[in-house]
Amino acid sequence: MSKLINHYSAVWMAAVLVALVAFLLLRNKPSWPDFLAFGLLLAGVIVAWLMLRPVQTPLAEDAQRVQEAIGGGTPVLLEFQSPY
Repeated sequence: MSKLINHYSAVWMAAVLVALVAFLLLRNKPSWPDFLAFGLLLAGVIVAWLMLRPVQTPLAEDAQRVQEAIGGGTPVLLEFQSPY
């Protein structure tokens, strides 16, 4: 359970933030500016997730191409990261 919370903490925080804002904005007869503000917040959270989420690079599964790039005589920047 702790791994689920730890690995997806940003997702959980965003979900809590969206739920809190939805509760505050939409609790008493919401008008169209309230819906617009909520929609913009939701769109911003989705765009942020799509831009910042970890993705696998094309060379991650091809060790031979990585070895060729390292030994090719030009500087190579290697980044080691975990998807979570």
